[in-house]
Amino acid sequence: MPEEAPFLPFALPELGDEELAEIASALKSGWVTTGPKTKRFEEAFGAFLSDSALRCLAVNSATAGLHLALEALDIGPGDEVITTTHTFTATAEVVRYLGADVVLVDVDPVTLCIDPRLVEAAITPRTKAIMPVHYAGLAADMPALLALAQAHKLKVVEDAAHALPTTSAGQLVGTLGSDITVFSFYANKTITTGEGGMVVTRDIALAERMKVMRLHGINRDAFDRFQSKTPAWYYEVIAPGFKYNLTDIAAAIGLVQLTKLPRFLERRQYLAARYHEALSSLPLICPAHPPAGEVHAWHLYVIRLAPTAKVTRDELVQALSDRGIGTSVHYVPLHRQPYWRDRYALTTEMFPHSDAAYQSMVSIPLFTAMTDSDQDRVIAALREVLG
Repeated sequence: MPEEAPFLPFALPELGDEELAEIASALKSGWVTTGPKTKRFEEAFGAFLSDSALRCLAVNSATAGLHLALEALDIGPGDEVITTTHTFTATAEVVRYLGADVVLVDVDPVTLCIDPRLVEAAITPRTKAIMPVHYAGLAADMPALLALAQAHKLKVVEDAAHALPTTSAGQLVGTLGSDITVFSFYANKTITTGEGGMVVTRDIALAERMKVMRLHGINRDAFDRFQSKTPAWYYEVIAPGFKYNLTDIAAAIGLVQLTKLPRFLERRQYLAARYHEALSSLPLICPAHPPAGEVHAWHLYVIRLAPTAKVTRDELVQALSDRGIGTSVHYVPLHRQPYWRDRYALTTEMFPHSDAAYQSMVSIPLFTAMTDSDQDRVIAALREVLG
């Protein structure tokens, strides 16, 4: 009998000897919590975005970053924050941490990003912020959303967990006109630190508030205190903060991953183009291309079954699993999740585009370490099941 092919995961980080060497350097230095490597990572991230006015703050997750962002913007009870139903729960849950209410709207049926027209229709006197989500590596319509925010005097926090290095209107996400942008370095993202994130803003006051709240509301980082050549043990707690700092061990990984990002992007673009060409004849809807001249980060490759497909989404997931191929679904929309559904009396009819997409979508393997032959396995399996 032929040897069974190894299981092909949906995602796998690409880590090598360079990351190991940087981690070893952190361990040998004695700085394993937030210290010099974290500071270097923040500086390197700002340099990558090529905007000297940006302040970058490394955090232990994008969820933490979103929480810090909304807290710094003084979101609280009585406020509303508009975001999309088609996202992971972290986007919305941070609003509830602060006692504010979430207002969910549907997505554009092509891009699966938040629909600015529906955002505008959802604005009320209680609305204080908009939280667009850049889906799968494709930017939301930021020019329209920023214009809306300006017209209605609203704050904008970008959930850019999927969007490194994505562009909108020719600029990298993170350098647009929003108040705060939050990136993710989770294990399956375009670069990883294992767990982690980066908060980016041009507003000095917001940056200072988030820096204080990132570590217990203390007015001085441990690194600043402990590297001092003179006794500098004294600190003051000026707010009830959080424990959201990134460690130097994690930052060490990020420093190396960031240098690989251009190569990672090139590989993701190549794999996405191969999928587009190979799958075009199947009863599938492939992901939307970015507008001309823009960059899609290709964090995910999400296919949707066409109405003519002879299998359901769940049957396709099972068939691929039977062939040793991992998949995922991004996402079970928030309006289908018990907490959000019940709290806000949401129904599937209120979100027709997100709901239809959910019922037909599958995220197939796309990661930089996958080989052409790995991808050929996925393509052959899809052709066998759907052809």
